[in-house]
Amino acid sequence: MSAQLYFVSGIDTAIGKTYTTGYLAKLWNQQGIRTITQKLIQTGNIDVSEDIEAHRQIMGMGWLPEDQNKLTMPEIFSYPASPHLASKIDGREIDFAKIQAATEQLAQRYDVVLLEGAGGLMVPLTDELLTIDYIAEHDFPVILVSSGRLGSINHTILSLEALQSRGLKLHALAYNLKDESQDKLISDDTRNYLQAYLAKYFPQTEWIDIPVLD
Repeated sequence: MSAQLYFVSGIDTAIGKTYTTGYLAKLWNQQGIRTITQKLIQTGNIDVSEDIEAHRQIMGMGWLPEDQNKLTMPEIFSYPASPHLASKIDGREIDFAKIQAATEQLAQRYDVVLLEGAGGLMVPLTDELLTIDYIAEHDFPVILVSSGRLGSINHTILSLEALQSRGLKLHALAYNLKDESQDKLISDDTRNYLQAYLAKYFPQTEWIDIPVLD
């Protein structure tokens, strides 16, 4: 595989992973870096991943050939729940070999593949396997999505400690300005606190502001 792969995770559900993934793909494609997104496991949908649809909308493009042949959405489950539960409800196991084969095909065609996970780092994919286990197994560098909303400091630092405890690489902290707190005092303090924390404990990590798109 020649491409750079990044795993996009979040400090919580509904923190803006899908928005961030679509925005980064749009930005990097504009910079001449051929970038595609993949939703490894989509729940709450039938046949088509709504997150991939959102990525393409943000990127300003329609379906790609890789979307039509499901390389970007290899596993879709109907119930809107954690993958370990959604797969039980649909009565079939997650096919990790199929996911990996799809990721490898994307990596052969693009410069960067952004892999969007489901929820946060500790979301169970199966009864035995957490999302962070899957990241560790493949040694993916992580782009962690946070924001300035109340509670983000706690959730972000817990996620950073989890990555650190596994010896995983944090490529970037993506600060989602679209879904941050409406309280400017809290937002400003959260930004300042997290930037200082990263500078002290994760000095190699990039800080990426994810702006509100027009």
